[in-house]
Amino acid sequence: MLQNKWKTAKKGLIALLAVMTIISAAGCGKKADSDTGAAAGSGAAATNKDAAEVLVTYKDGGKVTRGEFDTFLNTNLLFYKEYAQYKEDPAFQQDMMKQLVTFKVLSARADDKAKTAADEKTKTQMDQIKAFMGMQEGGMDKQLKDASITEKDLETFVSRSMQAIEAMESKVTDDQVKAEYDKNIAADKNVYDVATVRHILVGTTDAATGKETRSKEDALKRAKEVQDKLKNGGDFDALAKEYSDDPGSKDNGGKYENVEISQWVPEFKKAAAELPLNQISDPVETSYGYHVMKVEARKTKTFDEVKEDLRSQLAETQIYDFVDKELPTMIETNTLPKPEEKAPAASPAPSSSPAPEAPKAETPSK
Repeated sequence: MLQNKWKTAKKGLIALLAVMTIISAAGCGKKADSDTGAAAGSGAAATNKDAAEVLVTYKDGGKVTRGEFDTFLNTNLLFYKEYAQYKEDPAFQQDMMKQLVTFKVLSARADDKAKTAADEKTKTQMDQIKAFMGMQEGGMDKQLKDASITEKDLETFVSRSMQAIEAMESKVTDDQVKAEYDKNIAADKNVYDVATVRHILVGTTDAATGKETRSKEDALKRAKEVQDKLKNGGDFDALAKEYSDDPGSKDNGGKYENVEISQWVPEFKKAAAELPLNQISDPVETSYGYHVMKVEARKTKTFDEVKEDLRSQLAETQIYDFVDKELPTMIETNTLPKPEEKAPAASPAPSSSPAPEAPKAETPSK
């Protein structure tokens, strides 16, 4: 089904709002001429006589024009080129429209404090985006021209999304954040643990093909060989290069520094949380094979260190609630083509902050 191939707008929106890193700063709506959202006009959309056509209206006089929507789509395609094949699909367009209206409504609710904070973050994000795009073929000017958008379009989107983030985060109270922290600790005492770990992975399967590379018996025998060499004074860096099947760490002495251990598969996480510091472990079995580990440092993040991340997570929940519950009641007219069938449940969303993986491809991940 189509919905299983491209990423749904609601989850995509959360990813964009939550992280707003270089890659995820994708898409923008036209800067409004007024609070009603008339398109300012730029690029291809501005020269089209149909750019002023109103596609959607919503409560409190809000509207989205053809030019505004086209610019929003074009900017998404600049960063998510895989969307191009679905640009004309009604289901995709409807989800993108939901995303755009959500940006507009939530950003309009930002108070002066939220707008001031958003302005500072917008400048930082724009600097990062310019640096990133400057490294692409033809530089930023060519990238924008090919997408039929302008730098102002990008800035409008970043500013609008930052205002939306700040507006929602401002509604999260300190008591809610502390309650979330306590709840998470109660559910998993190691949830906020961070560790520096060296490991040598003796794998049993090829990460690319999934084919078995050695039997579990052979892998365990080889892992014990590595363990013996390390306990007898072997150099971790040299042995990692020789034995490790983890391409993400083998050339760095098998080291992952200051990693949140909750990212890792349960067996590796448990070892990272419980092993005595600076001792060579027995082989630890995971779905990747056998790991010989040494935990060099470990600490638990304090409430003060994680509270802003928790605030953002709680704000995400509020955004989900808005998209699910309030947004449908706000739409008054919608002339975009309707999908022929109801889309299935949401599939995983795009994100420059993807679902955490084990330090790299073949290290322990969720």
